[in-house]
Amino acid sequence: MNALYSRLLVSRFAECFDFYDAVLPRLTGAALVKGSAAGPYANWDVADQALLSLYDRDLMALTVGTSGLPAEAPPVQDATMLVFRVDDVDESLALCLRHGGTLAVVPTDRPEWGPNLRSAHLRDPDGRLIELQSY
Repeated sequence: MNALYSRLLVSRFAECFDFYDAVLPRLTGAALVKGSAAGPYANWDVADQALLSLYDRDLMALTVGTSGLPAEAPPVQDATMLVFRVDDVDESLALCLRHGGTLAVVPTDRPEWGPNLRSAHLRDPDGRLIELQSY
């Protein structure tokens, strides 16, 4: 049985595919097992277990009957975040930025969060918040 995994509903499928296809192998060891930048679906696994998948947001809206609702809301606080534990926050952030990520918060030591914890925050091409962390 596969463990639970995240499926991101994305509006900018090709850009998100290129971003995750470039960074997931180095950050997590995940390999693309299905899909391409053409969409509408792609997934990456680690050791035959699903890690992350992408699906076209408009197609999911059609599936669940919400295509008549607005896709974007006024600016609000983030409701979800992907977190990747990495060996080197600075190196991992540079990788993500080279492949279309956008900086949100520079790498910062955060002893108040845990001993030796360092983190950085960025957004994927669809604007989703990502935390890179190391202990």
